[in-house]
Amino acid sequence: MLRIYIIGLSILLIAIIANIIAGRLNIMTWYDYIGNISKQGIGAVNGMSIVDALWLFIFYPLFLGLGYYLGHKLYTAIFN
Repeated sequence: MLRIYIIGLSILLIAIIANIIAGRLNIMTWYDYIGNISKQGIGAVNGMSIVDALWLFIFYPLFLGLGYYLGHKLYTAIFN
């Protein structure tokens, strides 16, 4: 249970950092994307830039995966 908690905190921390960076670089976050979909419907996909699409569907998930990896490494370093 502690392992899941540490990994979850790590993913959360990475997600917060990634959202701050995306906001500063004016790249769409999932909050922006969902807001656009609620206003424009599925047509919001057509209004996305290629940078926004790459960020949301490629790089952001990779960063979250990095959060898992770092959390796992931290847990292993502490408890093994």
